[in-house]
Order: sequence, then structure tokens, then C-alpha cells
Amino acid sequence: MRARSAQLPIIFLTARESELDVVSGLRLGADDYLTKRVGLEQLLARVAALLRRVDAMKQGAATSQTLERGRLLIDVDRMAVSWSNSPVSLTVTEFWVVHALARNPGHVRSREQLMAAANVVLDDNTVTSQIKRIRAKFMAVDRSFDAIETVYGMGYRWTDSGPS
Repeated sequence: MRARSAQLPIIFLTARESELDVVSGLRLGADDYLTKRVGLEQLLARVAALLRRVDAMKQGAATSQTLERGRLLIDVDRMAVSWSNSPVSLTVTEFWVVHALARNPGHVRSREQLMAAANVVLDDNTVTSQIKRIRAKFMAVDRSFDAIETVYGMGYRWTDSGPS
């Protein structure tokens, strides 16, 4: 599904409730993971939130909104990320986490701030898993990638200031 559209929001709705299942689902590329115990109102709210984010991406300004930080290039209108001119395939949630970090390099972003930027509600362990997946995707492009720094007890920050 992700190959057909990088912007397609994917929600897992399943009876599997263990933390391992949730983390596995998110690692497979889901933007959200809900169990069948979820109430109808919460399910509808999460679907609406994901669709609002996709709509917001499509309604970008006539000129492309880009953010450049060293070797990182983020095209907000296209929801595209590249590192050293190589594309990095991110989920919608991962995209917004990277955007939130890179928007203010050197500033620490708490897990709560990253969740708010991605417009999702996750637990602390899931945010940690998101960061690990993001790092892995960048490292697949550049083994020396180290632009996301963990600030223990506080959150994460974007640190890359290398040449474009």
C-alpha cells in the first residue's frame, strides 16, 4: 500500500494488543495502531486526524515549502525528504517527527511535542520506536547518519549542520 502512495494514511485495527504487536505494526509502516477495544468515537477522530493531515499536505501554497538543514531537504508540499540528495521514504508520522526536529535544529523536542507535531497520540516507548525507525531509514541512505541526538530524560534534537 505504501508503494502506491507515500501519503496514504495507514491505520492498523486489530485484536492484537501486546506492546510487541503495536511496535511491529508501526515498524511495518502504520501511521496509527488501534485495538478492537477502541471506541467508535476515538476511531473516527483518529481517521479524521489522519485525513486532515493528508488534506493539509495537498493544499500547500503555490510555491513549494522546503526546509533545508545541511544535507537534509524537506519538501513539505510533496511530503518528501532527502538526505545528501537521496530520497528517504518516511511514513506520514515519521515525516512530521523529522520536520518538527529539523525546523529548530539544536532545540530539544520532548516526546509530547513530537506527538503533537505528528498529530498522533502515542506512548513514550512508541515515540522511541519511531525515532529508531527514522534513524534506520536515514542510515540506509548514509551509514554515518547521526543528526538525531537523544537528550536523555528530555527528548531529541536535530544536530546536523554539515555541508549540503
